[in-house]
Amino acid sequence: MLVHFWGTRGALPSSLSAEKVKQKIIKALKAAQGKTFENDSALEEFVDRELPFAVRGSYGGNSACVEIRGGDEYILCDAGTGLRNFGQSAANARGEYNIFLSHLHWDHLQGFPFFAPAYIPGNRIKIYGCNPGMEQAFVVQQGPLFFPVPFNAMRAEITFHPLQRDVVYEIAGVKVRGTKQHHPGDSYGYRFERDGQSVVYSTDSEHKKGSESPFYEYLDFIRETDLLIFDAQYTLLDAIGDKENWGHSNNILAVELAVEGMVKRLCLFHHEHTYDDDVFDELLEDTRTYLRILSETSTLEITMAYDGLEIEI
Repeated sequence: MLVHFWGTRGALPSSLSAEKVKQKIIKALKAAQGKTFENDSALEEFVDRELPFAVRGSYGGNSACVEIRGGDEYILCDAGTGLRNFGQSAANARGEYNIFLSHLHWDHLQGFPFFAPAYIPGNRIKIYGCNPGMEQAFVVQQGPLFFPVPFNAMRAEITFHPLQRDVVYEIAGVKVRGTKQHHPGDSYGYRFERDGQSVVYSTDSEHKKGSESPFYEYLDFIRETDLLIFDAQYTLLDAIGDKENWGHSNNILAVELAVEGMVKRLCLFHHEHTYDDDVFDELLEDTRTYLRILSETSTLEITMAYDGLEIEI
């Protein structure tokens, strides 16, 4: 299985400002002072090896959309603005697209009106979710007050498929199970399994202190998964402060749950739109430091999601 992140932000998209780009260039030039580069390969090696990710790249600004490859058809989690970029890459491909919705909040739907395959006759798009009112949410989003192209003008065959939580389905050659999560209006995480490999997509979910108890039901859902994509939108300070009960979790609980659930790889996801790349670099380092404090023997790998990241299981 291969997981491609097309959008990783939470709440709303967030782009780099001209000033932020300028600061990245200044930091890169300072780091290169006194160095000489014989060719482009040497320059590229310097960028890749010596510059922090927050300087040489960006964690991206699109809202949630994750592709899981390895099934018989396209599998996507959520339809945030990252869906547009995926759609552009797949615009010339004909086929069946399976989209699993964590919930119906706008940042998880807003890419669909710009999804090129939805306008191509012959394509089949199946939208799955556990929340009631899926079709209505899509139709309203493309109503005349909000968007110039109505939902019924899309020329692909688009169907909606309600799922029951905690029931295993076989879809596109992959076993899929959804579970309810704590979030305003309810959200659902999904576990995907095929050929002994598994990915858990778990965004927009708030876990309270004490959730790491071995009796916490969520642990069974994530247990021994190869990759856990986890909503770590906030720092611990934000999560237990003003933003408590907003329906999102933090990097510290992410580590505790992943270790208790014997997860192999943890990917922090659904990034706070007000944080910049420097904050994410610090957050990743803090998270890895906490893991070393929590468990000296843990083999858990920790990654920070960014637009364009690919993880092979």
